[in-house]
Amino acid sequence: MKKTYVIFVGVLLIFALPFYELYQRQLGAIPFLLLAVFFLVVTIKEVKRSKQNNKPKPKHEKKEKIKQNSR
Repeated sequence: MKKTYVIFVGVLLIFALPFYELYQRQLGAIPFLLLAVFFLVVTIKEVKRSKQNNKPKPKHEKKEKIKQNSR
């Protein structure tokens, strides 16, 4: 968890100065779009990870089919 947090904060800090410059030039929509894509990717990775951790353990029980009498 700490590794992903450090990478997350690092990416945000690396892009802070270029994003600030774009905001100063009245191009604020570009960093907003890039941050939205970044957060989308992070969210997708977290959801996949949580789904893998919450999977129920497979049961190896055989299910028997019940035959019904047709009248």
